[in-house]
Amino acid sequence: MKKTERPSVDDYFMEIASVVAKRSTCLHNQVGALFVKNKRILTTGYNGAPSGLDHCDVSGCAREGVASGTRHELCRAVHAEQNAIIQAALHGISIEGATLYCTHQPCILCAKMMINAQVKKVVYQQSYPDETALKFLEQAGIETSKLKEKIL
Repeated sequence: MKKTERPSVDDYFMEIASVVAKRSTCLHNQVGALFVKNKRILTTGYNGAPSGLDHCDVSGCAREGVASGTRHELCRAVHAEQNAIIQAALHGISIEGATLYCTHQPCILCAKMMINAQVKKVVYQQSYPDETALKFLEQAGIETSKLKEKIL
């Protein structure tokens, strides 16, 4: 019997984040996120409209033709990272010291939330046009790591 290669911890959790992203209803980017501490998943989140409201795949996108990484206030979706933080708050789970695994690099809004939540590390796979977010994370002493994108 041929032994399959065991994925690294980062690859394992990023693969789970990719599965979480499949629940996204965003018309532009399907993003999945999860918080992990001591190799245990604490919460997950994907990008989509607030609970009970129509999703973009139903109501359309107010950001049509707007450059990625800009005009966040027009977007009807809650970011995947934000939804994972909200789930932690709703269920009384501390994410202090946790690692965020996210299919995409966090934006500046989410980076500021990671800083205040005292997350220790952010691992992402796809870049996002927001260098300020990475600078903020670095200034706050939060380690960041970009995994190589896998071609399926």
